[in-house]
Amino acid sequence: MKNGLVLFLGVFATLALSWAGLLLAAHKQIGSLPQYKDPIEQTLFPAPLTGIADQGRAVYQDLGCVSCHTQQVRYDGFGSDLKRGWGERGSFAREYIREKTVLIGSSRLGPDLRNVGNRPYASAEYFHGLLYAPESVAPGGNKPAHAFLYETRALDGNQASYKALKLSSKFAPGEGLEVVPTYRAEALVAYLMSLKDTYSYPAESGLNAPAPAKEGSH
Repeated sequence: MKNGLVLFLGVFATLALSWAGLLLAAHKQIGSLPQYKDPIEQTLFPAPLTGIADQGRAVYQDLGCVSCHTQQVRYDGFGSDLKRGWGERGSFAREYIREKTVLIGSSRLGPDLRNVGNRPYASAEYFHGLLYAPESVAPGGNKPAHAFLYETRALDGNQASYKALKLSSKFAPGEGLEVVPTYRAEALVAYLMSLKDTYSYPAESGLNAPAPAKEGSH
């Protein structure tokens, strides 16, 4: 009985120390990373989210977008993210230090969003259309509509408001009506537009270099 207790305590201590060591090592390596100050631009990277984009991050988290979208561009050899146009390079650990909650995700039912604000189609108009009626801008996809983030209301006279969504007749609300985003929709779109990891950090840039070819390989 005594030997069994000693064995249990020994195994428990080993597992506890291993777990603590893993956390402490990760914190030392990543948790203490500072922002990088560009010597030419004299600007700190990554810049923290501010204002409406930061509020949009909370909307993104509240809606559970992390259930279907990741925010981590994988290097060549670990996935086809770069070939799909999801980023110009793989993601760096330093880029996440601005995050209050790292929304890295685990499921890729939808495209990775880490650099969605830097893609050719990225615009507030596109993202609002995608949220309100996905088929209006991305036909054939499996994204659910988030029409509850928008308000359908009567036109004030014959002139649509400047915030009204530009929808084709198939998705338009009807004559005399317009669809406008709520504040939550505007915040979420601002957050999506802010997702741009394009700065090349000198200390990390070598991490994206392709692995050297082995001798005799083709």
